[in-house]
Amino acid sequence: MNTQEFIESGILESYVLGLATEEEQHDVNQRILTSSGFADYLVDFEKKIQGYFLHNAVPPPAAVRELIQLRTAKTEIQKAGAHTFYDIPVDAEKKDDFLDIEVNDTYIKVHKWWRPAFIAVFVLSKIFLIAGLYYYFKTSSQQEEIEKLKTEIMSRQR
Repeated sequence: MNTQEFIESGILESYVLGLATEEEQHDVNQRILTSSGFADYLVDFEKKIQGYFLHNAVPPPAAVRELIQLRTAKTEIQKAGAHTFYDIPVDAEKKDDFLDIEVNDTYIKVHKWWRPAFIAVFVLSKIFLIAGLYYYFKTSSQQEEIEKLKTEIMSRQR
């Protein structure tokens, strides 16, 4: 396969994006070693891809960006070693690195309890419905028995 066919095959794109298999990576590395023009083309192609990604990048929302920064800072601290928050020295200059975040989670707290409240109301309504039906039928059967007993008493008295 000549160089032009190799470029058009798409292996170069997968290599630059980090999606190439080991065999494809080996082929690209061999081409880089054997051809200086190919190495220059690869560097130029990487610059074009990087420029494309930078030009078409969409910044994340501010809240998401802050969360990502906080998580990466937390993981960097964990990677540094098994330190607790109190073990890490804090310089006067480093205090400004932390973000002041005000948490207002009343929205979540309010809506977090709607589901259990709805389930409780639903279950209670079914219990009251069953109890109401039970006592309705029990009362109607007792009324029928009372009527029977009244008729028996009336027939005995005659």
